Amino acid sequence: MIAIPIILAGALLVLGFEMFLVLGMPALAVKEMFYSRLPEMVFIQKLVGGINHTTLLAIPFFIFAAQLMGAGQIARRLTDFIQTLVGHTRGGMGHTTIGASMMFGSVSGSAPATVAAMSNMVYPRLRENGFSERFSVGLIVSSAETALLIPPSITLIIYGWMTGTSVAQLFAGGLAIGLFLGLAFAVMVMIEARRSNITPAARCTWKERGVALKRAGWALGMPVIILGGIYSGYVTPTEAAVVSVVYAIFVEMVVYRHLTFKDLFHLTEASAIQTTVIFILLAFGGVLGFFVTLAQVPQLIQQFLEFINAGPIMFLLIINICFLIAGMFIDPNTALLILVPPLYPVALALGIDPIHFGMIVTMNICIGMITPPFGLDIFVASSTLNKPVATIINGVWPFVMANLIVLAIITYVPEISLFIPRLLFG
Repeated sequence: MIAIPIILAGALLVLGFEMFLVLGMPALAVKEMFYSRLPEMVFIQKLVGGINHTTLLAIPFFIFAAQLMGAGQIARRLTDFIQTLVGHTRGGMGHTTIGASMMFGSVSGSAPATVAAMSNMVYPRLRENGFSERFSVGLIVSSAETALLIPPSITLIIYGWMTGTSVAQLFAGGLAIGLFLGLAFAVMVMIEARRSNITPAARCTWKERGVALKRAGWALGMPVIILGGIYSGYVTPTEAAVVSVVYAIFVEMVVYRHLTFKDLFHLTEASAIQTTVIFILLAFGGVLGFFVTLAQVPQLIQQFLEFINAGPIMFLLIINICFLIAGMFIDPNTALLILVPPLYPVALALGIDPIHFGMIVTMNICIGMITPPFGLDIFVASSTLNKPVATIINGVWPFVMANLIVLAIITYVPEISLFIPRLLFG
């Protein structure tokens, strides 16, 4: 029974079908072949009910906020301010790229949006500062991964919805892992700067920093409102998403006066299309998850692990291998929807903390976003920078290796993922 949907999904994927059909057709086939007595309405209820969750309301608003900030001045002014703080260090523009990506990710939650916003803004500066084309494109694409970890990560929202884990606690864990990943990239920047003999820029004066801070004042209000509101308990992640949109519209249209009503219309349209794609996948993923549970797949996996005498260490290794392979060939969010439902109950049975498991899964999703041949961020960067896909792939390989090292560390040192959640929530 398990083999049939796997074979069907693989065939549809190879034939180039849309991802919602790759998810939906196997679920429908399982229903017709093994659960034909179930009323047709059950399928529809699971399809619609799967996305009828208040937590998911945060996704369209964060997508809209990311569109507004990328098209407006918020992202640029944040980058300029960060450059005044770290631009004088060895490889300062590389550190600026990491910091700006993390800052933009902290208000967008989307890695592709971060790649699109950062590419044309920082690529010319990286090249002017002496970084090679290969390293520059790799750094831009890889730094955008932190948006999937640092709150308000859309991936963590989806994981929280699927597993019932507290989104606020996931955000706290993601903040720790995002900072850890950013530190790993910073080390790579310092090594590359020394290897290429890149001369540090002149240190900005406090007056220059003050001017940059004043220009970025309204832009800095965005992460303060979102993160401060969530962690202080004043707003939920969903409410923070709504506030971020209202704030972004006000800043870009009233304060900076960079966007017009025509721009707002086009950005709303683009956000709606992107949201629709995600929610269609979530709907069919919910249906597939229902039949996975009905077929007792988690129990079968657990029995297999017991048969081969595999404990938590071996299970986590298997998890990483499965996600890494899946991330190479399918959309990472689709991998999330396919693999989490059968594997999450097994993780709980083995005593793995839901937040720690979420960090491992999300880190794998990050790697999938930059892994050839189908890493989504690779194609976004190729389109935005107007460079061949082969050039982008050549640049990301060293960062893939750095990601794998970070993944191995957080997999077997759960305290890194759990330190901030325990500190904030007990």
